[in-house]
Amino acid sequence: MSSQSLPAEPLSDHKPVRILIADDHALFREGVNSLLLASPDIISIGQASSGQEAVALTLSLAPDIVLMDVHMPDLNGIEATRRILAARPETGIVVLTMLEDDATVFGAMRAGARGYVLKGSHHQDLLLAIRAVAAGQVIFGPGVAARMLNYFESLHGAFFGAAKPESAFPELTARELDVLRLIAQGQNNSEIAGQLVISPRTVRNHITSIFSKLQVADRAQAVVRARQAGLGQDRKVSG
Repeated sequence: MSSQSLPAEPLSDHKPVRILIADDHALFREGVNSLLLASPDIISIGQASSGQEAVALTLSLAPDIVLMDVHMPDLNGIEATRRILAARPETGIVVLTMLEDDATVFGAMRAGARGYVLKGSHHQDLLLAIRAVAAGQVIFGPGVAARMLNYFESLHGAFFGAAKPESAFPELTARELDVLRLIAQGQNNSEIAGQLVISPRTVRNHITSIFSKLQVADRAQAVVRARQAGLGQDRKVSG
């Protein structure tokens, strides 16, 4: 999600943007560092290989922006973001990750990240995000912005009675929603496997993930949550 006045060009009239790179892969850090060295308005002041180190270096070096990976040793990037902003709320966090699932995207947003860039993006997208966040804006890549737009549209619909049932569970994947819908219809694992043309083991794995994400203890609680959201209303639960 971005505005139309994003600073795509170097911020020549400003002090260089000071960056801390936090990623557990040394080669990736060095690649990003080389990219920043070629940008006159951006300087790299340090590198962290873990979440704990990212927090410590941010507090000692006071970077303007932290490029934050999500999966890191000892402390994940979302929790590291939360701790950094609790201590230095003026720090701009740009999440730089391979992950674009709803749980990670919205987890980063709730933690306070102001940018979200996928590692497969063009290098200009990363520079754009850095400059935008340094200018006080919030920016997310096109794919992530589309997810956010759908989410906020669902919230709008909820206020006006037009929400889709699926919008109640943004943390679930499309396949997990399919499984949850069939659970709410009263289908057992074998029936779900047959309808979705997947193995019973895959169904069990999806159900385990659903229970974890929805924080429910069993199938009955999952059914209650699903039916409250309007899933599975097209078939009555038998028995």
